[in-house]
Amino acid sequence: MNYNGLLERLPVEIKWFVGSFVLVLSIGFYTGLLFVNQTSTSSPSGIVENYLGNESDEEAGVMKFKKSEYEMLTIIHTHILSMSFIFFLLGILVWLTRLPKKVKLFLTIEPFLSVILTFGGIYLLWSGMDLMKFVRVFSGILMTITFMFSSLLILYQFVKPINSKQ
Repeated sequence: MNYNGLLERLPVEIKWFVGSFVLVLSIGFYTGLLFVNQTSTSSPSGIVENYLGNESDEEAGVMKFKKSEYEMLTIIHTHILSMSFIFFLLGILVWLTRLPKKVKLFLTIEPFLSVILTFGGIYLLWSGMDLMKFVRVFSGILMTITFMFSSLLILYQFVKPINSKQ
């Protein structure tokens, strides 16, 4: 079965359906990033403060306490499950685009590694591994770039199909 470029050959109604899904999914993903920015968890020090608290900082504008193990497991569980589903569905669509297989492989496997590093890193940070704050920032940025590139690629191939053969 030749699935390379299948996305651009779909009937227009299915393209509208898939395009609407990717657009709404993107709005949800980027809204999540706005939330991360609001909670100051986009910087290494903000990540530490968000999960380990800031009780020792008397100058803190907002008092934060170390999250309980229950809270941590809930955060990690829900994020790993939901992000895996998001990247699975997006990955199916990436495999239907017209791109070299190695690019598709990177765009569809990397997000799963980033999900594990990002949310596993949060747990390890909470457990006392301070260096995981940098791993979490790097993997979160890479996951976001991969999401952005994949979703834009899918939407682009709806609007202007790539006519080159692989």
